[in-house]
Amino acid sequence: MLSAFVNAFRTPDLRRKLLFVLLVIVLFRLGSTVPTPGVDYVKVHDATEGLSKNGIYGLINLFSGGALLKLTVFALGIMPYITASIILQLLTVVIPRLEALKKEGQSGVAKITQYTRYLTLGLAILQSTGIVALARTGQLLGNTSGGSLLVNDKISTMLIMVITMTAGTAMIMWLGELITEHGIGNGMSIMIFTSVISAFPGALWGIKNEHGWDVFAIVVGIGLVIIAAVVFVEQAQRRIPVQYARRMVGRKMFGGTSTYIPLKVNQAGVIPVIFASSLLYLPALASQFNPNSSWSIWVSGHLVRGDHPYYMLLYFALIVFFTYFYVAITFNPEEVADNMKKFGGFVPGIRAGKPTQDYLAYVLSRITFPGSIYLGIIALTPLIALVLVNANQNFPFGGTSLLIMVGVGLDTVKQIESQLQQRHYEGFLR
Repeated sequence: MLSAFVNAFRTPDLRRKLLFVLLVIVLFRLGSTVPTPGVDYVKVHDATEGLSKNGIYGLINLFSGGALLKLTVFALGIMPYITASIILQLLTVVIPRLEALKKEGQSGVAKITQYTRYLTLGLAILQSTGIVALARTGQLLGNTSGGSLLVNDKISTMLIMVITMTAGTAMIMWLGELITEHGIGNGMSIMIFTSVISAFPGALWGIKNEHGWDVFAIVVGIGLVIIAAVVFVEQAQRRIPVQYARRMVGRKMFGGTSTYIPLKVNQAGVIPVIFASSLLYLPALASQFNPNSSWSIWVSGHLVRGDHPYYMLLYFALIVFFTYFYVAITFNPEEVADNMKKFGGFVPGIRAGKPTQDYLAYVLSRITFPGSIYLGIIALTPLIALVLVNANQNFPFGGTSLLIMVGVGLDTVKQIESQLQQRHYEGFLR
């Protein structure tokens, strides 16, 4: 593996791509540490001590690499782009115009990408305005004890902060597209990977300081086992064989090839965990409008703390539901069956058309069940550690962070592997 890594840097164009990606990552992390103009950094630091990171704000903070709690230039991170991408992906299913654009090929995808950028900027403006308003009143992330987190309450200061955070989101989008175009791998995914993995050293060191070297060693050992299991499941897939009939076009024979349709066990990726986390935060957000009511008190006691059994059960059930929901809207067995029939393809032993559609739907529903259970268990891992090990929010091996880290890592290594194989080098996985 080390020799393959050395060979990658010996290749001029591959070395240039890797160094470019590292340079962009350094710029991204630099922007995640520079405070936004108008922020009282001392007050922000004091106000975030011991702050709970559950809920949607914790999710945004995860994707921003801790920049949200510091109110930095890149405080919003990549979350507005993720939200915009998910919204456009869902709207593509229900809006015929977007569905037609998707089928137009490269030009249609480029148009949808442009819509995603516009929606990202709109969401960034809304989110930055809300964050600045909460920081001005001292209620950011539920913190009400430190007063205003701004140097002054002038409208001009708040406007500069909103513009700076929105521009930071736009710059993150631009940096991600630069990585995709001139680097290796998907730029947005690498930006998310950088944000997530930046919290690992501090989280592990926090466990060592709180519980000592023994618990630290146990946590690292358990983490390696969990990572190996996640890699195994992420790579697992059900391959449905497809045979294409031979066709005579003029004097040439076409077709007669065999291929397969790969159905991954985790077909939905990390999206169901994001959906479930966002939806679970809504009751806690609604309870803040009338905190003295009996309903608000019940929500605060049962659906805010991550170590409560009700929270865990509802979180797990939502992940299973959203896994089936997302797979249903992203994989259309009818469309796949029609395309196979159009080009003369068929599953051996299954008639083309409706029987193939029913067979694909049957296999997909059966393979989604273990995938949803797997996602639920991985997402609950930090919450279970919170109860058993009392690791607070420092347990890093689980949940959204681990799924993103492993998924992006595998995809990037595969792309480096393919470029090394093209140059007759040994790959990372050999």
